[in-house]
Amino acid sequence: MRAWLSRAALPWSPVSCLRIWQRQRARGATIDQILAALDRAEARALAREVPAERAA
Repeated sequence: MRAWLSRAALPWSPVSCLRIWQRQRARGATIDQILAALDRAEARALAREVPAERAA
């Protein structure tokens, strides 16, 4: 998770990432699947930021 946080495009809170990590582990996800889930969460967050920037 630390490596993912270090290369994240957004300034993620370690608590937010840990929440995603723990939820995925509880579902039986592998490390690669968890990292993919973090990537998807970041992509969704970035997609929300783009329209806000266009409106400015």
